[in-house]
Amino acid sequence: MKVEFAGQRKIRTRNKVSYRLAHWPIWIAVFFLAPGPLVFDLFEHGIDWRLLLWLSAVIVGTGVAGLRGRLPGVEPAPYIVRFTEDKPNPAYRQICYTFAWSAAINYALFNLTGLVAAVISGKWRLKQMYEYGYFPAFVAVLILGALGFLPRVKSSTRGEGQERRYFYSTVWSVSLAQPILGILWKVAPRTREMDALKLTVFVTILAALGLCARAGLLPRTRPIVPGEQAVSD
Repeated sequence: MKVEFAGQRKIRTRNKVSYRLAHWPIWIAVFFLAPGPLVFDLFEHGIDWRLLLWLSAVIVGTGVAGLRGRLPGVEPAPYIVRFTEDKPNPAYRQICYTFAWSAAINYALFNLTGLVAAVISGKWRLKQMYEYGYFPAFVAVLILGALGFLPRVKSSTRGEGQERRYFYSTVWSVSLAQPILGILWKVAPRTREMDALKLTVFVTILAALGLCARAGLLPRTRPIVPGEQAVSD
């Protein structure tokens, strides 16, 4: 496993404007994905007034939060400098990363479950799964976040050197697997054989990137060896 030595990391005292702007679309996407059934309609039927209204609200809300420095990576200066320091984790970080975990976990879980069900039964029931199961799962993740059971949402930032690794490992895996699955879902025939192929591709990408992240081969997936200073996003 590859590691990073804290003493070799460059310490930032300020975040550049370009750096802050580059992080803003990430949080737009995270909060836009919160209402799963609504987003499912986007991929099934295309954009409509509800999605435009929700997207506008998210852009305004995250924009105001970003201007106030209340989005991770959009702060004027890095909040975490010494990652082993027992420093309070601000509420805005806990909220943002809880929603990010929800987007990463729930969509992958529901799409995987829908694929398995389609291969076994020969029928797609993904829409019904999102309609009836998404919000209970969404609330469950929010509760886990509120209780501090998810990486990067605990009350202290002491474990940030390891917790950010778990977070980015998940992000890299689902960020590649989900779009590829979406393309296959749109262009490939709805047959049991093709559904089995989609399932195979989806699981293979998740597993392969998960192994790469475990080995520290992907950006921000290497554990930071304690002892010096480090800046985290």
